[in-house]
Amino acid sequence: MIKVIDNISEFFGKLSAWLFFFIGLIVTYEVATRYIFDSPTIWVDEVSRISQIWATYIGLAYALKHKDMIVIDIAFKNHNSLSRKIVETLSLIVIIAFSAITVKYGFDIWLDSTLKGHHTDTLLGLPKWFTQASIWVGFLILCVQAIVEIYKVWAKGIYPDEELEMIKESV
Repeated sequence: MIKVIDNISEFFGKLSAWLFFFIGLIVTYEVATRYIFDSPTIWVDEVSRISQIWATYIGLAYALKHKDMIVIDIAFKNHNSLSRKIVETLSLIVIIAFSAITVKYGFDIWLDSTLKGHHTDTLLGLPKWFTQASIWVGFLILCVQAIVEIYKVWAKGIYPDEELEMIKESV
């Protein structure tokens, strides 16, 4: 099960990266059509904003899995000491609590918007549920990944031996 959740986070992390690449392409296209051909589009602005929202939220679990979130380890130099494991666990519990609250309220807003048929006030008029779904979906993946990370902290250590060696070599 751990491997499945890690693979889901990997998939969404890579999808997030491709979404950011896609955003770069369509914004470049918009600049070319607007300034070179004097023919701006009506869709690039909204599509790029929605893509950026999705890319940001679905990339959270990937960042957590790869320990790319903010980590302050000046007080805990030994990565696998008991005190470091406790602090790491507490920080992951905070992430889980925040994520669970965000999923609950984000899902409620999404469901309400879906049932009422709300749309954006733009030329495309896309359904709001599409954008709002990114919040609870992204934080749900983050919450599950944080649970997995707590397991890893106690079963394998904060950094497995091969990761720890790579960290020492890079410093």
